[in-house]
Amino acid sequence: MSFRALLLLSGCLVVACNGPIGLMSGGQLDGEVRTAPANWDALGESGQMQLETQPADPYSVNVNYTIVDGNLYVNAGDTETTWVEHIAANPLVRLKIYDSLYELRAERVTNAAEIATFGKVWTEQSMFLRDPAQFDEVWLYRMVPR
Repeated sequence: MSFRALLLLSGCLVVACNGPIGLMSGGQLDGEVRTAPANWDALGESGQMQLETQPADPYSVNVNYTIVDGNLYVNAGDTETTWVEHIAANPLVRLKIYDSLYELRAERVTNAAEIATFGKVWTEQSMFLRDPAQFDEVWLYRMVPR
């Protein structure tokens, strides 16, 4: 396939899709809105989902989630990303996991004990993940009902 054809195909995919593709951000997510479970343990310890921020002008990205004691967490580590800035301005988010959408609120975690508990589970997932308890500032969010 030529470079030009590949570029055209990539452009068509981006235009046809509202959500993020790989590392590229997207817009409003689609799917069936469901009530969030009281306990997220059924998802397993970790996985990937899509996170939508900024309800007035939706912005979505692919992120990893981690479940600790039934709570769903999203971690930006020590990096104040675009989606972190959006949550600081408006904590209302939507998550897409498989084909389901969940309308939630992102609560920033600042409690050292909770960060340490999360960090133990987080770092067990891969030797390449850094413990957020070691950062001066961390952007860790617990997803809770609105």
